[in-house]
Amino acid sequence: MNNVIAEDMKNAMKNGNKFELSVLRMLKSALQMEKINKKRELEDSEIISVIKKQVKVRKDSITEYTKYNKLDSVADLEKEIEVLNKYLPEELSEEEVNKLIDEIFNEVKPTSIKDMGNIMKIINEKNINADMSLVSKIVKEKISNL
Repeated sequence: MNNVIAEDMKNAMKNGNKFELSVLRMLKSALQMEKINKKRELEDSEIISVIKKQVKVRKDSITEYTKYNKLDSVADLEKEIEVLNKYLPEELSEEEVNKLIDEIFNEVKPTSIKDMGNIMKIINEKNINADMSLVSKIVKEKISNL
């Protein structure tokens, strides 16, 4: 995956796409930091995890910028997320998330909100690509309806 990102950086340079190039440079920097922290080359799953973190940071920033009506910054962040999403597997739909959570509920058989941490841990171990705030919300709802 690192090769794909490096190739896309070269193409962005050749095409004069400064915005995409800057996003890819930020991503490359984040990947480099993670590589240094782990003291080894990153596996694809770890690269995806770094990209997800970058998307999450931008989504959190969008929330803050929206509060203060900085819509030009929001638009830029949305474009950055669009660039980063190209390197992520397709996100699960709400229906697919519900199905996955139902399967985990059948395995774990939660009895109270205390079981939420265990359920979220299992979901994270499955390394799915889904909006984790949506997953958390659905798990809370299902647990509260027990």
